[in-house]
Amino acid sequence: MTKTSVVGFPRIGAQRELKFWTESYFKGRIGAEELLENAKSLRKDQWLLQKKSGLDFIPSNDFSFYDGVLDTAALVGAVPAEYRALGLSALDTYFAMARGYQGENGDVKALSMKKWFNTNYHYIVPVLEDDAEIKISGGKPFELFAEALELGIKTKPIIVGPFTFLKLAVYRGAKTKEDFAQEFIAAYSDILAKLGEMGAEWVQLDEPYLVTDLDKADIEFFTGLYKKLLAKKDGVKILLQTYFGDVRDIYSELAALDFDGIGLDFTEGKKSLEFLRANGLPGEKLLFAGVLNGKNIWRNDYSKTLALLDEIKKYVPEENIVISSSCSLLHVPYSLDSETKLDEKYKRHFAFAREKLGELEDLKKLFESGVRSEEKKLRDNINLLDAKKQFADREISGKIAALTEKDFIRLPAFAEREKIQKEALALPPLPTTTIGSFPQTGEVQTLRTKLRKKEITPEEYKNGVKAKIAEWIEIQENLGIDVLVHGEFERNDMVEYFGENFSGCLFTQKAWVQSYGTRCVKPPIIWGDIRRERPITVEYGAYAQSLTDRPVKGMLTGPVTILNWSFPREDVSSKEMAFQIALAIRDEVLDLEANGIRVIQIDEAALKEKLPIRRADWHSEYLDWAIPAFRLAHSGVGPRTQIHTHMCYSEFAEIVKDIDAMDADVISFEASRSNLEIVDVLRREGFRTEVGPGIYDIHSPRIPSEGEFEGAIRRILEKLSADKVWINPDCGLKTRAVAEVLESLKNMVAAAKAVRKTL
Repeated sequence: MTKTSVVGFPRIGAQRELKFWTESYFKGRIGAEELLENAKSLRKDQWLLQKKSGLDFIPSNDFSFYDGVLDTAALVGAVPAEYRALGLSALDTYFAMARGYQGENGDVKALSMKKWFNTNYHYIVPVLEDDAEIKISGGKPFELFAEALELGIKTKPIIVGPFTFLKLAVYRGAKTKEDFAQEFIAAYSDILAKLGEMGAEWVQLDEPYLVTDLDKADIEFFTGLYKKLLAKKDGVKILLQTYFGDVRDIYSELAALDFDGIGLDFTEGKKSLEFLRANGLPGEKLLFAGVLNGKNIWRNDYSKTLALLDEIKKYVPEENIVISSSCSLLHVPYSLDSETKLDEKYKRHFAFAREKLGELEDLKKLFESGVRSEEKKLRDNINLLDAKKQFADREISGKIAALTEKDFIRLPAFAEREKIQKEALALPPLPTTTIGSFPQTGEVQTLRTKLRKKEITPEEYKNGVKAKIAEWIEIQENLGIDVLVHGEFERNDMVEYFGENFSGCLFTQKAWVQSYGTRCVKPPIIWGDIRRERPITVEYGAYAQSLTDRPVKGMLTGPVTILNWSFPREDVSSKEMAFQIALAIRDEVLDLEANGIRVIQIDEAALKEKLPIRRADWHSEYLDWAIPAFRLAHSGVGPRTQIHTHMCYSEFAEIVKDIDAMDADVISFEASRSNLEIVDVLRREGFRTEVGPGIYDIHSPRIPSEGEFEGAIRRILEKLSADKVWINPDCGLKTRAVAEVLESLKNMVAAAKAVRKTL
């Protein structure tokens, strides 16, 4: 009998309950006991939901208060000394690693945060110090397995595998991953043994790092780890789970190892079927076939998926095939049940996490069926997909077809523009600015709620937003910031706000997806061709500029980020969608310039996010259209207009030259959590663009001192010329409290002025 599985399930709850409970705990409104009990009730509901759906392999330990990699660090005792020294509870030590801590017990920064492979999810980068004692140091996977067992559900506990953990970790000291290997083998052996004693039949070890480019040393290290670990599995069945691509570099080694099941991605794994066809799957291993897309929200094409499963069963016995999601359903919204305002003509084409459980059950029954052509569910699915009519705009497609090379080239060249802009803007050395948004206070949120409920008129709403803009323009002037922003008080989200003003986009009420910790986003759905319907930011930008003699940045989201942070179409190429969005943003850029905005920031926070995992595909499948899309958005402005962009929480070292080729005038990067490592890369690569390495971690409640800021600035100036450096936070400030922002920016500006005097 065919079985079904998911790699993981969304942890935030149908209404983002976990977010609100956790944030209430941070603010002291509820205690630890209440937070833990609330989380337990959420897990119960989710397990019962999955059981009711007919899912055979129900996961546990996919739940997290912040991040699964951080959970694993806590589980094995990879807690750096500065956090242990705080003397906090286990829960608060955990949150200190995620968010930083500033209080009577001490002052520590948060651990670094990076993108989780090619997704918009962020993980906390683990740190291994030489004196780390790796052993079972936490109880979460055991407690959660026991919780589910009390409900009569024997789950499949999930843990980040030791290879991926050790490859992602930062090593603070002389030891390397090889030095820690034996300790991790022992710790994971103990974890498996304990779960086995509790009655666990299967344990899923996630090893997504296997889909990256592996060299001989990586393969030898992996096989060395697992030969010893699998020799000690002691009756527990081990599922080696991969996702986000294929395992072409190590397929034969995986197949030869004593795993009981191997999870392969047949959605993003371009060569998964090819390697299965060539090598088969020896022994009695189960193949957890990732045929259901875990990252997009379109209804599954049953005919296509069944054809794939029929091909797979030529090489794996049908009884050994488990139909699975391609990755964790963490990356899609919880359920369509909350979408009461989305027209059914659209809604029926989508499947969120809960609906994907139903699709797995359908596929299982259809796969087992002997006469599929007579199955109503299959006929209904075929009819649904045939009826899908997306919006096509001939004018837009005509514009894209007419593009020539000159549309992607800005004139005059960079060096000449730089001189013109320095004279026109007359900014001091080390100019200070912020990335865009200011705190979305209760007052701002209430204003938006009243407009939505029609308790105020659009004009009253607009006046309320302008009042906040005026307030923060004055605040910035008093702080002494050189290039101001209007604060983005009118925006709910940096992508959704623009999508609402484009044709071709659909919007949901509660289709939230976790980005990091308690931060959730609600991605637009690209349904058809994209066109800017009307000016989007011009009125508020021009109003803000009218209040001050200092330059105010026009704030836009770039085409690649809008695409990467939306659920894309599947019937046209990413390049086509990106160029459509770029033309829409280009219209906005030119309107801002025409209305006196001298500095325009086009954020590409997610540029690296969809960079193919395989290096060989970087240019042909992504950069060859992503970089031109950004250039298309800004190439029409004059030389006096300064173009900024911003990028956050990614590793940029390997594509710095491509970033320089975006031909922006100023680029700001996340840098504070990564200890300004980007600065060394910029210097080494001869980066020509002016740069603002972020020196204020806005994802933490910590308030850096003036001295801390000054030290960071001086470290930057050891590597980069002062005439190329801007001073700014890591990212927008919308999630921070007003008091934190004011104190931090005051210290940042004071530090910049102090260093400026010494130049």
